[in-house]
Amino acid sequence: MGGSVALRKQVNVLDYFVLVVGTVIGSGIFISPKGVLQNTGTVGWALIVWVVCGVFSTLGALCYAELGTSVQKSGGDYTYIKDSAGPIFAFLRLWSAVLGGRTAGDAVLSITAATYLTSPIFTDCENGVPFAITRMLACAILVAITFCNSVSVPLTRKVQIIFTVAKLLGLAIIITSGMVLLIQGNTSNFENAFNVKEVDWKKLPLAFYSGLFAFTGWQSSVSITEEIINPAKTIPKTIIAAIAFVTFVYVITNVAYFVALSPEEVLKSDAVAVSYGLRVLGNWWLLMPLAVALSVIGSMNGTFFTASRQFYVAGRDGQFPEVLSMVHIDRKTPLPAATVLLPISSLMLVSDSIYSLINFLSFTVWTFVAMTIASLPYFRWKYPDAKRPFKVVPLAIPFIFILMSVFMVAGSIYSAPRNALIGVVMTLSGVPVWFICVWWQNKPRKLIKVFDNITIFLQRTLCVVPPDDVIDKTFDVTEDETSSKLE
Repeated sequence: MGGSVALRKQVNVLDYFVLVVGTVIGSGIFISPKGVLQNTGTVGWALIVWVVCGVFSTLGALCYAELGTSVQKSGGDYTYIKDSAGPIFAFLRLWSAVLGGRTAGDAVLSITAATYLTSPIFTDCENGVPFAITRMLACAILVAITFCNSVSVPLTRKVQIIFTVAKLLGLAIIITSGMVLLIQGNTSNFENAFNVKEVDWKKLPLAFYSGLFAFTGWQSSVSITEEIINPAKTIPKTIIAAIAFVTFVYVITNVAYFVALSPEEVLKSDAVAVSYGLRVLGNWWLLMPLAVALSVIGSMNGTFFTASRQFYVAGRDGQFPEVLSMVHIDRKTPLPAATVLLPISSLMLVSDSIYSLINFLSFTVWTFVAMTIASLPYFRWKYPDAKRPFKVVPLAIPFIFILMSVFMVAGSIYSAPRNALIGVVMTLSGVPVWFICVWWQNKPRKLIKVFDNITIFLQRTLCVVPPDDVIDKTFDVTEDETSSKLE
């Protein structure tokens, strides 16, 4: 194909909007309504939690928008933590992702998609879908997504658009049919919707956990800054519009659920969308498990795309193996970084303990999110003259988000201290790895030669080379600060 070997700027406004929406809308909207209702007690308070989760996510998106437009490097929270808290914390951020934060998450999502794709076929089977079938199909899904992200960025963008449209069509069916029923007068489930006596306020934080689970994904959208066309304008407007759109879709979808299903029916269901389909859509209920599966696969495709850029930048920084920073000669994709998680996620499919790994490391997600947001005021102080195309006003917004994130972490520790302790131990296990592999520079020559030979072998096998262009500075401080509010 020729040309320079580098990741190209080819993600436009539509691509970025679809990436954010398609990554955020995964399995959460089809699963989380039960958890939100269970921990609020009433339909009205459940809907309020969904709105508050959307507002909370928007505040975080505002902060990430400033970071994404002022920091020139890709890598997202890895890059921001590295330049604020230090390289060891950035390494631990990705280390926890490798141990289970990302790998186990991808494995579980692939199992979820496989289960929903095959469940209509095994409706008469007492034990549900056979274990071997779900695992083999889940592995096939992981391989297909990895292949897509490895061979072509344009192909990855097209796949993301197709699956996002498919999941939105599935939600549109729920919303449209629900609104028709609402207009026809099916409002009995909204009576006494805000009965305070039925609310257990101690469980309210758990309701927010369930709701925010459905909003997860927007944090990784700034990991591809170097590939976005005109990121100074594209990132702020698009990410905020995308979160607002997702919030609207989630709230209206939940209204549709409660139009057709009573609170008791929602609490008894492990798949609210499927229960809704069986109640409202008749023989067309099969569209619901298909919509869930497509939604999950689309979300996985988005997370693979953004996560690979974090490992790509980490390899470029010397935090992870150098080969991860290399680009395919012809495809112009970060092939090694796009495939690095596949073997681990695939191996995790053989065990059910992967669900425990997610529980152990869930609180670390909010810990690193809080650290990322904390880098914003730090960068304001350290680089006061840096160019900031978008600026969060007032500065109290990141501090509010940090406090709320700390509240989430504290709530996680309070509700499951054992899981939190195991998560801390797993995350800190990366400290000796960092000291040996990254900090220790004067390694024996023989050991260095072994690593170099492995790198050369992988280069030849994968046809990858270091990129021609390397961004060596984080902030643009060559011009006067020209920040402005989003208009």
